[in-house]
Amino acid sequence: MNLSSNSKPCFNGCFPSPLSLVSAESSDTPKPRFSNVALSNQEFAESIYSTLYPHTYFTNHETLPTLQDSYSNFIKAFPKFPNTFKIDEIRSQEYHHLTFSNTCFDYTGNGLFSYAQQQRSLLSTTSLAAASSSSSMFATTEPLSFFDVSYKSVTLPSQILYGGHDTELELRMSERIMRFMNVSESEYTLVFTANEVSAFKILANSFQFHPNGELLTVYDHSSEALETMIQVCKNQGVTALSAEFSWPSLKMNWRKLKKKIIANKIIKNNNGNNNNKGLFVFPLRSRVTGTPHSYVWMSMAQEKGWRVLLDACSMRPKETSSLGLSMFKPDFMICSFYKVFGENPSGFGCLFVKKSSICSLKDSCNDSALGIVSLVPAFKKQNLSFIAAADVDDEENEPKPKDQCSNSNSVLKLDSFNSGKRFGHMIDTFGSECRGLDHADSVGLMLINCRARCLINWLVNALLSLQHPNPENGISMVRIYGPNISSHRGPAVAFNIFDWKGEKIDPKLVQKLADRNNISLGSAFLRNMKLDKNQEEEQRALESSASDDYRPGLYKKRDSHGLGPGIFVVTSTLGFLTNFEDVYRLWAFISRFLDADFVEKETWRYVALNQKTIDI
Repeated sequence: MNLSSNSKPCFNGCFPSPLSLVSAESSDTPKPRFSNVALSNQEFAESIYSTLYPHTYFTNHETLPTLQDSYSNFIKAFPKFPNTFKIDEIRSQEYHHLTFSNTCFDYTGNGLFSYAQQQRSLLSTTSLAAASSSSSMFATTEPLSFFDVSYKSVTLPSQILYGGHDTELELRMSERIMRFMNVSESEYTLVFTANEVSAFKILANSFQFHPNGELLTVYDHSSEALETMIQVCKNQGVTALSAEFSWPSLKMNWRKLKKKIIANKIIKNNNGNNNNKGLFVFPLRSRVTGTPHSYVWMSMAQEKGWRVLLDACSMRPKETSSLGLSMFKPDFMICSFYKVFGENPSGFGCLFVKKSSICSLKDSCNDSALGIVSLVPAFKKQNLSFIAAADVDDEENEPKPKDQCSNSNSVLKLDSFNSGKRFGHMIDTFGSECRGLDHADSVGLMLINCRARCLINWLVNALLSLQHPNPENGISMVRIYGPNISSHRGPAVAFNIFDWKGEKIDPKLVQKLADRNNISLGSAFLRNMKLDKNQEEEQRALESSASDDYRPGLYKKRDSHGLGPGIFVVTSTLGFLTNFEDVYRLWAFISRFLDADFVEKETWRYVALNQKTIDI
C-alpha cells in the first residue's frame, strides 16, 4: 500500500512498558494508521518512514529537504510532539548559548545547572566581591565552578556507616539528587565520587566476592569505568563473564545470559542465604547503541543469588521514577551528573548503596578509598583571597590565645560551614537551586521519553536514507550498529560512514570534521560480539579502513572475554535539550559524505581543532 500525499499518520502513544521489549521488524512501505491507543512498534516505524515521504533515499546532499520542510513532515507524522515544546521554551530561556555553540551529541548523565543560572550567579558573585573591595582583581569573566570536590581518605563501608555530609552544600545536594532520582533515603545511602570511573572502582574494591564468585556484565561496548572494574576484580581472582551480542543488530543472546545467571554454583553465606554468586552489572540500555534491556534481568539475577549493580548513567532524566525501578530495586546504582549542558561537562559520580546490602561490602586496605569525595563551596581564587584577607583583618582585631599562630596557610584553610555562613548567597545559589534538575522535573518522564524516542528514530531513519549512487558493492553510506527503527531504543546511535568504494572512513576523522562544523560527536569501541566464521570474514571486509594508522586497532580477533572482534564507531547521544534542528544539522553534515571528494578536500585543508593542513 502506498502512502498518499494527504495521509497523516498519527502518533498517539510513545510510552511502551519498560517491563517487556519487543523487537522491531518494519515494512518497506509506509502505511498510515490512526489509533487512540499506543502505537505498536510496526506502526511507529511506519510513522517514522513517512517523515521523508515521498523520498526513500538520497544520493546527493544538495537534494535534502530544507529544515522547514523536514520539520513540517515530522510534525504531521507525530502531531503529539508539540506537547514537548516546554523543553524548547526552557532551552531558549535558560540555555540560549546553545544557539551559538556546538551542537552537542557527546553528553551523558544529568545536568545540574542552567547556563542562565551560571551567568546570573557570576554577575551576583562579581557584584558581591566588588562591593567589598574596589580592587580590580574582582573584575573577571571566568565561569563559575559552582562547587569543588575534596577527596576523602575513607573506605566505602566506613563512609556509609560512620561518614556524613561534610558541608551544608553537600547535604543539600544529596537531598536534591535523592529526590530527583526518586530514591528513598530510608532504603539507600548516597556516596559522592570523583566521577563514574571512581564509582565503579570503589565498588569493585569494596564488594565481598566469595570463593568461586563471579562478575557478570551486560555491555556491548568498552568503557573506562567497566574495564577498571573488571581489572580490579581479576586482580582479586574473580572470574569476569559477559553477555554476548549478535552482529550487527547487537541483540543480546538471552539464552546464554540466562544460562550464566542460573548455572553457577550456589555458595551459601553464614546465614544460609544464596546471595553470594557475585556481582551482576546491568545497564538498562546501551549508552552507545541504544539497545534496550528488560528490568526482568535484574529480578532474575537477584532471585538466583546475585547482587545487582544498575548502571544508570545512560538513563534519561527522571527515568528512575519508572515502574520498573520501583519494582526491582538493585543493590547498588551508579549515575553521573555534570554542571552545565554544552558549557561545563565536569561534575561528579553518585554511588547508591541499598542499606540492606551493606553487609556485602568489605573494608579494603588498598586504594579502594581513592575517589570518595565531599562537595565543598567553590570560590574563584580572587574571591578566596578576599575572604582570607577579610579573615586576617578580623583576627587582628580579636584577642588571640598565646599559643595561636597566624600564618597564611591556616587562614586559607576555611571551614566549609563558616565560609557558607559568610557567603550564604553563594551556598543557596550553588547548592539548593539546581535549575537543570528542576527543568527535568517540570517536564516529567512521559514527555522526555516521547521527545527522545521521536528524535532518535527520525535521525536513524534519516541516516539510513543516505545512499551512494549506483553502489556496485551494495554497501550503504551509513551502517547502524544496534537497533534501527524501534520505539524501545534508547537516545543513542552508533554508526560508521563508508565511501563509495565501500571503505570505512576513520571515525576519528569524522569526529574532527564534525567538530569543524560545530557538531560534537563521540566515539566508542563495540565488543562482546559473537560471530561465526562467515560473519567474521564479511565483517573484516566491511570494516576495512583507508587510514593506515587506524587499521591495527580496527579489528580484533578476540577481545578480553574471548567473544570475538571489536569495532570502532562514531556515536551520537541525544540529551534532554536536543531539538529537531540539532538532529537535522547532524543529518545534513553526514550527507556531505555523499560527495566523493568531500573527505579528501576537507582533510587536505584542515584538522578540526588546530587547523593544520594534513594529507590523507
